[in-house]
Amino acid sequence: MTTAARTPVATHCPYCALQCGMDLTPAGRQPLPVAVTPRQFPTNGGGLCQKGWTSATVLRAPDRLTTPLLRGPDGALAPASWDAALDLVARQLAGLAVEHAGAVAVFGGGGLTNEKAYTLGKFARAVLRTPNIDYNGRFCMSSAAAAGNRAFGLDRGLPFPVTDLSGAGAILLLGSNVAETMPPFVQHLAGAREAGGLVVVDPRRSATARLADDGQGIHLQPVPGTDLVVLLALLHVLLAERLVDREYVAERTAGFDDVTRSVAAWWPERAETVCGVPAEELRRVARLLAAASPSRGGRGAYVLTGRGVEQSAQGTATVTAAIDLALALGLVGRPGSGYGCLTGQGNGQGGREHGQKCDQLPGYRRIDDPAARAHVAGVWGVDPASLPGPGVPAVELLTSLGTPGGPRALLVHGSNVVVSAPNADRVRERLAALDLLVVCDVVPSETALLADVVLPTTQWAEEEGTMTNLEGRVIRRRRATDAPGEARSELWILAELARRLGSGVAFPTDPAAVFDELARASAGGVADYSGLSHARLDAHEAAGGEGMYWPCPAEQHPGTPRVFLDGFATPDGRARMIAVDHAGPSDDVRSDAPTYLVTGRVLQHYQSGAQTHRVPELERLVPEPYVELHPLLGLRVGVPDGGRARLASARGVIEATARWTDAVRPDTVFVPFHWSGDGSVNRLTTDAVDPVSAMPEFKVCAVSVTPAAPEPATTAEPVETQEVRV
Repeated sequence: MTTAARTPVATHCPYCALQCGMDLTPAGRQPLPVAVTPRQFPTNGGGLCQKGWTSATVLRAPDRLTTPLLRGPDGALAPASWDAALDLVARQLAGLAVEHAGAVAVFGGGGLTNEKAYTLGKFARAVLRTPNIDYNGRFCMSSAAAAGNRAFGLDRGLPFPVTDLSGAGAILLLGSNVAETMPPFVQHLAGAREAGGLVVVDPRRSATARLADDGQGIHLQPVPGTDLVVLLALLHVLLAERLVDREYVAERTAGFDDVTRSVAAWWPERAETVCGVPAEELRRVARLLAAASPSRGGRGAYVLTGRGVEQSAQGTATVTAAIDLALALGLVGRPGSGYGCLTGQGNGQGGREHGQKCDQLPGYRRIDDPAARAHVAGVWGVDPASLPGPGVPAVELLTSLGTPGGPRALLVHGSNVVVSAPNADRVRERLAALDLLVVCDVVPSETALLADVVLPTTQWAEEEGTMTNLEGRVIRRRRATDAPGEARSELWILAELARRLGSGVAFPTDPAAVFDELARASAGGVADYSGLSHARLDAHEAAGGEGMYWPCPAEQHPGTPRVFLDGFATPDGRARMIAVDHAGPSDDVRSDAPTYLVTGRVLQHYQSGAQTHRVPELERLVPEPYVELHPLLGLRVGVPDGGRARLASARGVIEATARWTDAVRPDTVFVPFHWSGDGSVNRLTTDAVDPVSAMPEFKVCAVSVTPAAPEPATTAEPVETQEVRV
């Protein structure tokens, strides 16, 4: 592509799963290669958040990776040719692969295009033949996916268009601060707010919780880790006050009696003693949701969950309880009502559908299903018996690196695990134990700086492909500018490695051709893309459409904006109601760690911060990590507003500047997770996982809070320094 052209290119924001529409106008290479203009698109309605407006800055970050880097004998990373880098990687991978099938591991990312995610899974299984592949979506969507699959037989974050929310009379939102994580989403809450029906469940009085002020809704502020109790109590009230949609339950669900018995123990007064939410507030919310439900003539109601309740050792149980509540109200599979999960990462939906998860093949097929193996192997041109079996999920995979019998090499694509993984100090130790660490990235992230080989890749505005947003809407990502230097697409990188490893498996590098293969591989699966192609998506958009929804099993099929209207994807077409109970956090408060720590995002930064810390406008607004604590807690522990706080868990210690606020409970502190180093909060978080989904319990653990030690006095004597090369 030449940058002389000035025709706007329609594409989407590179950050969250809203995938807000934007136009990119090529603007030359100085100061930025493209200019960003918001575009009318259903999820964002022509709006962008601060991250979207400044997204082009990362395309020309001063430290953008533009050439392969190899770690030399002196320990420093130095530029190298592509041939030298790929030959070295292939040689070492080939040597390790002969030792045992799992000697090489792959870790992907929820920001990769569908084409890249599919190719990465194919490369791991058909070339490396390793079972050891998982991705950072395990940290994002796995609990909701597990609960959705067992309840509905299908996992699609929102099984309806996001615009449907606007007509609702009530929305119960648990564990998501959308006003900061995806600001354009807030417009879809307007109808519920006008009706006084927005209910936000959050231990903090977040920007989203404040949307319920002034009669526009209700904010429930439970003890961290007790959201499940809130949901069980709400369902108890529905049963006790005969507000359940009995006709719907009888016709469309199974398991109701078991759930009825299980919630009998959670009357509101008992629930209050555990979750801290007043019993009458629980009753008020249950009645509000029931009044808005279709069975009672209401405008419609939705139950939505996010990471705050899902990143928990009981995350799957909590989402299951949210689904049980929505089913009891008769919401799911009815226009204008439903249950949904707010996907976080840009392609968190598509990234898990096509082969990055340790137990899945493209089309959301199970890797241990003989028919699924045969179908995908036929598309790839390999023997089904040559495909590995299921691997292990992310935390277990990262913990096994460099251990006896564990992986000795790791390929990382689109993830910054030393900042984003729980118990991050242990992850750093495991990476150091590897024989080979290869990182594909666009900037020198903290993980890339530890690598033996760093491979520079293209970014969102420099590549073609598709993404699948939080609604299951498959959309086109389009190239608007050239990549700098020698940056290459992962499609090319993986094809070159496959060739060097002597694989006979074909690896097309044209994204449209890769998508066509993906469509064939997904045919007949739960996430069936077989009726889609780049050409069809382009033609649909040219005719005024805005992406197409899966499942789309044939070229003439219009796609499926709303699933479950005619039944659920279970053998008998009924949704499963499943009894669950509260166990509490794996790392609960105690005498030596009496305060709850919760983590989350801020408006200006994204994930590990590898991208947004390189945007000066965003970095100036929030340049460092901080800890929010209630003034009562600050006075009790001796940490003043603006002072330095020391937080210690069973896993590590961090320091950050204290911000007093009454937005947090007096028993709780909040720290955003976008930083590395001394303020990296994931050095404190636990890597205990949900037993069903293997989701780590990021969102709550126990810490002690004390004043940080004073900075040592500086000496007047000159200090000899030594240059450190990276």
